[in-house]
Amino acid sequence: MAKRKESTVAPRTERPQIPDYGISRSRTGLLPWEWAEKSLTESREYWMITVRPNGRPHAMIIWGLWFDGAFWFGTGGKTQKARNLAKNPNCIVGTQNAAEAVILEGIAEVVTDADVIRRLEPASLKKYGMSGGGSEPVYRVRPTRVFGLIEKTFPKTATRWTFS
Repeated sequence: MAKRKESTVAPRTERPQIPDYGISRSRTGLLPWEWAEKSLTESREYWMITVRPNGRPHAMIIWGLWFDGAFWFGTGGKTQKARNLAKNPNCIVGTQNAAEAVILEGIAEVVTDADVIRRLEPASLKKYGMSGGGSEPVYRVRPTRVFGLIEKTFPKTATRWTFS
């Protein structure tokens, strides 16, 4: 059974720039990257936001996995999100708990390597009771920026992680 690897790239941790929201300037209270990875791993449903060719956003709930420092999901090749990603691979993935939100900005890429996809099967079976796969596309979204916040302590916990 393949073991899930933790992200090997440590992101830069800082405050998001949100003028007039009272965001702390102190590093005290910044959320650790491990907190975001835990949320990305444990969330069952995720919000996926893509952009249609005409610029209109498209949001949908999906299942997925945080695995090897990236977000992975599958979808039908003719779905709106697949058509959108074929034209513009930029997307946003959000976890299910908005009160302790993790919002990932990244670029989706279709993964065709069967060995890589097979490595996801144990995690998918454990989380959803099915391995997924089949003939539908599998995508990997590597993060470029991730935002995290805890609603009750928002000004003190708002955190942004940036990946090189």
